Amino acid sequence: MNYRKLGRTDLMVSELCLGTMTWGEQNTEAEGHAQMDYAVERGINFFDTAELYPIPPKAETQGATERIIGSWFKARGNRDKIILATKVVGRTDMDWFRDGRRKGELNRAQIEEAVNKSLKRLQTDYIDLYQLHWPDRAVTQFGSNPTIFRAAEGPENPIDEILAVLGDLVKAGKVRHIGLSNESAWGTMTFLHHATVKGLPRVQSIQNAYSLVNRTFEVGLAEIAMRENVGLLAYSPLAQGYLTGKYRDGALPPGSRKQLFDRLKRYEKPGAAEAIDAYVTLAAELRLDPAQMAIAFATSRPFVTSTIIGATTMEQLRTDIDALDVTITEEVEARIDAIHQRQGNPCP
Repeated sequence: MNYRKLGRTDLMVSELCLGTMTWGEQNTEAEGHAQMDYAVERGINFFDTAELYPIPPKAETQGATERIIGSWFKARGNRDKIILATKVVGRTDMDWFRDGRRKGELNRAQIEEAVNKSLKRLQTDYIDLYQLHWPDRAVTQFGSNPTIFRAAEGPENPIDEILAVLGDLVKAGKVRHIGLSNESAWGTMTFLHHATVKGLPRVQSIQNAYSLVNRTFEVGLAEIAMRENVGLLAYSPLAQGYLTGKYRDGALPPGSRKQLFDRLKRYEKPGAAEAIDAYVTLAAELRLDPAQMAIAFATSRPFVTSTIIGATTMEQLRTDIDALDVTITEEVEARIDAIHQRQGNPCP
């Protein structure tokens, strides 16, 4: 396992980050604990969660993932060995996160309530990386980096005010560092601008979707990530399982996320099936596991700080971590890029 600096902090995070969003829905507490034990054994020191989790979001299970991590910290007594990232929801019509059934937004009262609740569930007195799960403002699409732009309008809290609240959480010691998620190039630079001119905390990372079928991060954000030291925490490197090939030719494995919830529409857009098939076929030609090739590609990018992997079984987790043994050579990268030139980004 290699370790990379998180932004301009003194934290060194593992190049693979353990994602947790299935714990409390598809996975039990015991299974979540087993995954964390194994991940640490393999050298992973970086966990990512959110107040929203588990997925799919619903009032009955909200917060269960953080509670599972909290019970593991209590049982293992190793909080200081883990770099923990969690997130606060952006503007949303979901009203079960806050007292009084208020719809979510990033104002002072809601951010402070969110962080205090996360700390309690996680059984810790600090969060290493506190991320804004998605923007407070209206954007073209959830991922903030569309291939087709459409103007969007709606209410929003000013970015400098949001940053000021986060600054107070840092001063209070509840949060060590801050980050963004599902953010655009404009949003990232605006946060950096206000941090510089107003003496507020600098964002240290950006967690966006990044995979073989969604390389939109490269268009406007990759240079920002490298020049400003705001590295990518790449989520969904397997396109929610599609790049493993398990849904190929219409297959629907029992217990899979698509079979259980059928909410993978981001990876079922026009052109997606053709692109996915091309990458899975390439992996077979190269005698590589398609999941490992996809994870290794994301991890090899110079603007990526850590690639977030998630699994519902230990076999999947072992396969994902074993991607560290795969090298993306110049030849393999050229073959991948050739497919990308033909297929583009069908799953932004």
